[in-house]
Amino acid sequence: MFRTISTCLAVLALLTGTPAVAQAQEAKPAPSRAASSRTPAVVNLNTATAAQIATLPGIGPATAQRIIEHREKNGPFKKIEELMNVKGIGEKSFLKLKPFLSVGESRTAAAKE
Repeated sequence: MFRTISTCLAVLALLTGTPAVAQAQEAKPAPSRAASSRTPAVVNLNTATAAQIATLPGIGPATAQRIIEHREKNGPFKKIEELMNVKGIGEKSFLKLKPFLSVGESRTAAAKE
């Protein structure tokens, strides 16, 4: 659709002698800040609140609460892979979440050991 608007503005500019390029740039939608602010941070499964866990992709309030309940019942997560023991989180979901998960110290520090 943007290409069609740009083409129309260019034709209009030729007919009227006005600069269409500046108008086309103004018509271009700005990048959404909401999308960039939704990029989740790394969440520590052992210390995060349900609200923090719910910021993870594909995790809603109900699943976040199940993660908290699992942690309270079974103790802290030793490995992030244990998250798949929570109802509603299978391997596919886990693989999407993996870059955003932690269970303690940062992975960088753990990798140095």
